[in-house]
Amino acid sequence: MNQRKNKPVIGISIGDINGIGAEVTMKALLDNRIQKLVTPVIYAHGKAITFYRKQLELEDFNFMQIKSIDEVHHKKINLINVVDESPEVLPGVETHEAGKLALAALDHAIQDLKANKIDALVTAPLNKNNINTKELKFVGHTEYLTASFGAKDSLMFLVAEDVRVGIVTGHIPLKDVAQHVNTESIRTKLNLMLRSLTDDFAINKPRIAVLGLNPHAGEEGLLGDEEISIIQPVIREFKDKGHLVFGPYSADGFFGMMHQKKFDGVLAMYHDQGLIPFKSLAFETGVNFTAGLPIVRTSPDHGTAYNIAGKNMADEGSMRAAIMQAYDIIKNKGNWEEED
Repeated sequence: MNQRKNKPVIGISIGDINGIGAEVTMKALLDNRIQKLVTPVIYAHGKAITFYRKQLELEDFNFMQIKSIDEVHHKKINLINVVDESPEVLPGVETHEAGKLALAALDHAIQDLKANKIDALVTAPLNKNNINTKELKFVGHTEYLTASFGAKDSLMFLVAEDVRVGIVTGHIPLKDVAQHVNTESIRTKLNLMLRSLTDDFAINKPRIAVLGLNPHAGEEGLLGDEEISIIQPVIREFKDKGHLVFGPYSADGFFGMMHQKKFDGVLAMYHDQGLIPFKSLAFETGVNFTAGLPIVRTSPDHGTAYNIAGKNMADEGSMRAAIMQAYDIIKNKGNWEEED
């Protein structure tokens, strides 16, 4: 992407308007530090934002509606209506209409990303259930974006200040995990993590810990042989190439003894193995970053939280961190230079 004047333009897809996405977005953007660094563009509908402005008594939140990204104003919070009809906002209620708007917001943002009109995308949480139809099987943001940009693969990378966790297998049933943990999948994810730590996080010689699949990392074959037959050979392969890759470690002991602080990245074998400790350590500041795509995409590490939607109880820390992380990655990639 060409370097240009003004500030990086960061798109925010609103997600489910009946969840906490609008609330955390608005609260995060009220932080003057963010508005000084980036130009935000919310992909949503003005009615939904106006509803929460009143509901949450966020009188200081002001935005400008624009018809397209070409009208972006660098001193304002911009908003693009992604559907024509005004949506009904029902905090805490799962509706088909909210799912339709969430997907429209994501698709509109993807169009502008492909046209190089925005520099990064931050995705607010959505509900997969009200997006899925007979025609579309929506598994998650990560998979949808990976397919949209024609990437061969990507890495779900959960990042915070002192812990970064990637996963080999993502949104698949636990019973299917073992068959997807193989030499090729681990090799692919390790390469993506190494490249991301270098290019996106500016770490010259990253240290990576690889977790085992089985309890106690297989107990030398007593509790499963995947560590011996699959994981260890890949680790040796990367070490032979000069990479600082270590393991496999028993997941419980690894995080219990806070060993993640000794490494720049941790590769977990499956979703909950990586996300449960990550969210326990960094729930309010954690960011979900999709590594391996030709674009920059981050999101907060929480869901729609229907139970507190519209109640002014949502913490915007993770959304603020997601916006700032997107900004930092843009700079680290060399896509932007701050003006003197």
